[in-house]
Amino acid sequence: MSIKENLLEVEKNIQAACKRAGRNRDEVTLIAVSKTKPVSDIREAMDCGITVFGENKVQEIRDKTEEIKEPLHWHMIGHLQTNKVKYLPGKVDMIHSVDKLSLAEEIEKQSAKNDLVMDVLCEVNMAGEDTKFGLTPEETPEFVKKIAAFPHVRVRGLMTIAPYTEDPESNRVYFKGLYELMEALKKENIEGTQLDTLSMGMTGDYEVAIEEGATFVRVGTGIFGERDYSKK
Repeated sequence: MSIKENLLEVEKNIQAACKRAGRNRDEVTLIAVSKTKPVSDIREAMDCGITVFGENKVQEIRDKTEEIKEPLHWHMIGHLQTNKVKYLPGKVDMIHSVDKLSLAEEIEKQSAKNDLVMDVLCEVNMAGEDTKFGLTPEETPEFVKKIAAFPHVRVRGLMTIAPYTEDPESNRVYFKGLYELMEALKKENIEGTQLDTLSMGMTGDYEVAIEEGATFVRVGTGIFGERDYSKK
């Protein structure tokens, strides 16, 4: 199937999930995850009206924003090393993967240098997987309070990467848990936060994530097809 056909299918699924959950379609933003994919694929998605793209590597964001000058919304969704933060201000709308104080401090420093406020999400490892980055749900509230005090960092919400599974239903518990964690944080009225964003759900389970309150879904393979990592 072509990228256009894939996007039509994804859109149909998003609408159906919103309907089941009694939500408006405009509450959910589709992030097309273009990591490892060429600019030609991104342009195909752009031709279908997609304007929000997610990348895992800083170098790819730098290369692709050099080549694509149109005003798109780029999101850094992968694990971020502190020494790469300096390349992101002015290039990305949001960083999804903040899970360490040292990283948040560097984002504050680089954003201050560029005289801007960076929107961030705190990454939570809801399933407690050893292979994944992220805060535990228990340490998240304290972490949010700490980094919300930074003047050039705006905490917009939470992000999680659920386990890879053949059965999307098995991840519902993690999406529900992240939603509940954010609702609890909202009740604390933490100054410096704008808790309106839940980034959860990928190609295999985004419909379940939408049913549980996702506002961003990150779909790559479902749009662009399988990735060939041997090229990178």
